Order: sequence, then C-alpha cells, then structure tokens
Amino acid sequence: MTYVACIVAAAPLRATNSHRSEMVSELLLGEFAEVLETEKDFLKIRTLFDQYEGWCQASQLAEVDEQIAGLRPTGYTLTRDASAMLNGLPVQLPLATPVYKTQNPFALGKYELSYLETAAAMLHFSAATIEQTARLFLHVPYLWGGRTSFGIDCSGFTQQVYKTMGIALLRDASMQATMGTDVGFLEETRCGDLAFFDNAEGRITHVGILLNNETIIHSSGRVRIDKIDHQGIVNVDTAQRTHQLRMIRRMVD
Repeated sequence: MTYVACIVAAAPLRATNSHRSEMVSELLLGEFAEVLETEKDFLKIRTLFDQYEGWCQASQLAEVDEQIAGLRPTGYTLTRDASAMLNGLPVQLPLATPVYKTQNPFALGKYELSYLETAAAMLHFSAATIEQTARLFLHVPYLWGGRTSFGIDCSGFTQQVYKTMGIALLRDASMQATMGTDVGFLEETRCGDLAFFDNAEGRITHVGILLNNETIIHSSGRVRIDKIDHQGIVNVDTAQRTHQLRMIRRMVD
C-alpha cells in the first residue's frame, strides 16, 4: 500500500485524470491519502481524513511511509495569515490546515516541512467555539469542491469548521446528512446543528451551520449569515427564499 502527502497549500482533487475535469474536493498541505491507481501525471487517491476518492496531480504529492501517514494533527490553523516552510520556501496555509508539532521540522518524503509562528490549536466543541470558528470563514468565496479559506463549498465549510474540533465529517452534504442524530423541530436546535436542504427532486444539495433557531451561516455565493425558518433559508440582502429545509442533524450530543 502506497501513501502520499499533499505538498502544496491546496491540491485539487478531480473526478477524472484530467486538468479539465471537475474539481470534487481538495487536499490541504500535510493531509494524507492512499494511492489507488496511477495514470500518466495523475494519481487516483483515497483521502485518509474523509475517505473521499479522486484524481490528483502527482507533482503536488509526495510519497510517505505508513508511519508518517498515520500521524495525527496536534492542531489546525486558525488564522488566514498562517504559513509554513517547505524545503526552505514559504507556503501560505489556509484556515484549518493540519499542524503537526510533534516534530518541527519533519519529513514528508523528500520534503522538509516546518511551521512558522502560527495560531494553531485543537479546539473543544462548544456553542461559542463553533460560532467563533465559523465566522472566521465569513466572505470566503463559494467554490465548487473547495475546502479552503481561498474558496469553499457548503459541505467543505461545515467539514472544515468541525475538523478544527477534532470531529471528522464526511465530504458531501448528502453524506453528512447520514451522520449524527435527528432534530425534529427548529425550536429544539442548538448552535452547531447542521441544517440540510434539498432540491425539487428531493436530493440533498446544501448544508449550513445553525447559529440559533433563526440564523444560519453557510457557503452560498460566499460564506454568509442568513435567516432561517421552517421552510428554509431567506437571504437577508434580497429577502428571497433560496433553499428548502429538509432536515436538521446534531453531530455532537
């Protein structure tokens, strides 16, 4: 079994082995994956964090041994100006990039990664913490397949916020909707519950984090805060209903 680590700030994970292919997710610096196939300049990988599969450009990855791939982060970046050095060259780190302080620097295959003075921590789940962390992403532009503070999609946003607290969510909204426990009524929600929304065919297509039973923070155009009621999301700028509420799930009891 071959393992690899991401050696760029964010490596696109694509549906097929082509630069023109849809970006379905991203791998962040220091995240690990298992290699499934090799095809020309691309590797088909399965990420170790969320078991998501896709094709990644081989030059953005470095082969590592099983021991390194098994490392657990000591924390995650919590500012937009964090950085690291990779073989002596600076790399800007997105929010929620894993940090490994057990060895500094440490080897990612033939690359040496060291962290500069950066705000990084493993947070504890609480209403105050989840709201504070979610707000760090405000105004980050929406990007299909994105998982970073350079661009992020709806489920990438929820996944990254929860990740900073050591809670692993699956990658897509429809996958996240299978996790946790059901919350029957909007009045019973707590800060941090996830609200899921469907399309006309009944397919889960959107997710956001409830701040309370009247407001939601989510990635739609950009990461923003809007109103929510029993029917769904109401855009605070246009007063238009944008998403139809399907269910609410609690990830942490």
